[in-house]
Amino acid sequence: MKNTVTELLGAALAALQSEGTLPADQSFTPQVGNTKDKTHGDYACNIALVAAKAAGCPPRKLAEALVERLPESPAVAKVEIAGPGFINFFMTAESAVSIAGDILQKGAGFGRNNDGQGEKVQVEFVSANPTGPLHVGHGRGAAIGDSLCRLLEANGYDVTREFYYNDAGAQIDNLARSVQARAKGLGPDDESWPEDGYRGDYITDVAEAYLKGETVTADDRGVTGKADPDDMAAIREFAVAYLRREQDLDLKAFGVEFDVYFLESSLYRDGKVEATVERLKENGYTYEQDGAMWLRTTEFGDDKDRVMRKKDGGYTYFLPDVAYHLDKWQRGFTTVINEQGADHHSTVTRVRAGLQALKAGIPQGWPDYVLHQMVMVTRSGQEVKISKRAGSYVTVRDLIDEVGRDATRFFLAARRVDSQLTFDIDLARSQTNENPVYYIQYAHARICSVLRKLAEEHGVQRGRNEVAGNLSLLVLDEEKELANQLAKYPELIRNAAATREPHHLTHYLRELAGQFHTYYNAHKALVDDVELRDARLTLYLAVRQVIANGLDLLGISSPEEM
Repeated sequence: MKNTVTELLGAALAALQSEGTLPADQSFTPQVGNTKDKTHGDYACNIALVAAKAAGCPPRKLAEALVERLPESPAVAKVEIAGPGFINFFMTAESAVSIAGDILQKGAGFGRNNDGQGEKVQVEFVSANPTGPLHVGHGRGAAIGDSLCRLLEANGYDVTREFYYNDAGAQIDNLARSVQARAKGLGPDDESWPEDGYRGDYITDVAEAYLKGETVTADDRGVTGKADPDDMAAIREFAVAYLRREQDLDLKAFGVEFDVYFLESSLYRDGKVEATVERLKENGYTYEQDGAMWLRTTEFGDDKDRVMRKKDGGYTYFLPDVAYHLDKWQRGFTTVINEQGADHHSTVTRVRAGLQALKAGIPQGWPDYVLHQMVMVTRSGQEVKISKRAGSYVTVRDLIDEVGRDATRFFLAARRVDSQLTFDIDLARSQTNENPVYYIQYAHARICSVLRKLAEEHGVQRGRNEVAGNLSLLVLDEEKELANQLAKYPELIRNAAATREPHHLTHYLRELAGQFHTYYNAHKALVDDVELRDARLTLYLAVRQVIANGLDLLGISSPEEM
């Protein structure tokens, strides 16, 4: 319907241009939006305010001229001018509910488009250090990142999901020392336990598997443990492989898969870190001071220059990040989105500065970042801080075991990424209207239940994508509002992908489910009037399809029974 209004206004604008009221050599594009207050109609446009100066007349007078020249349309019930010149459109109920037929015709494809035209986009998310189970923060990154990938794909982009393993550096050394200590029979309370060692029970699992000579697979390569607790290199390699496998299992339980797993260690092994350093030096953006090598990041907007290579010869963490992103660019990804925790905020400027200093043709402001805030988990109103498995934090697997994959994914994606999130385990487990994912899935299951009842009690088999009945009989305000909500879905999918904000979809589905439940409770579908029954079921099926499509973009199931 929004396209219909846009076309009508376009015709009126063209008429005024042909008459000389508006200049013919200018382009006027009406922006049509949904109204917040239904007393102002279904759609509104401010084109009269935008074009008034070009027309040389007051906006309201131009709005009157536009309304006079609007072509007749059976889709429009009336048009009003409000305030200084807003044009409000009231659509007919029949035109609004026609969206149901379009939805059922397109099925799973409704809301999808080809705006991206196959453009390659890489989304890096989760990217946890292989030093322990995935924590709830990683879970939020996984839910947001995977939903964003699905949204981009729904908009026609060719998406590559990438996981960057930080398998080099001090944290991996701490992991190896922790496993070695366990292998030698030490515990975290022992005075010789590594100062920065990891204390979770999973360290014991790794040590025992290593000593038993178990084989674990990572990168399609098996790594076998030894009975030797003094072989630090072997312990390190085994521990990383073991925990990478555990993280992969966590992600599979979460319904998240990646196309590429990139190892930080490969940047050193393949000489890409050193090559990046040499290029920065050649370009004149490095200098030596206090025994360290610095990068002139201030030349690219940073508040101070940054150490690139420390006194001991080791590189600071942002240098391999620069090498890694150069590799992304060289792989042909002109659009890269990094979904990370808010603790990475300080690296954004440094990485972008380092990339500019390379003079590799990378545009300013590349790559894009989506940074999520922390998650607090509560039960019975009290914060849950630790896990038996991890020792010091709540894991993704803990949440999945407690509330299931669907609720975990929905809750972790349900808030703006820059807002802190409270994950209420009791709410996520509840089967009440207050639980948003239950409320949405129940709407889907309710519709499936009505179809079963239609078959069992009336002997009528109704196809899931079958349009039946006279839709013009759907004249109730609730039916029109439900149809208008359905019509918002395609634009919402576009906007959620463009703004990198999957939470808009969770809010939309909650509102759609609420409108459906209200309609369901107020007006029966299985009435004696067959034409009206079939028309209402057509609207039901359209709601079912949009809920299923939206939940799929969040990686959440659409149950037929609950």
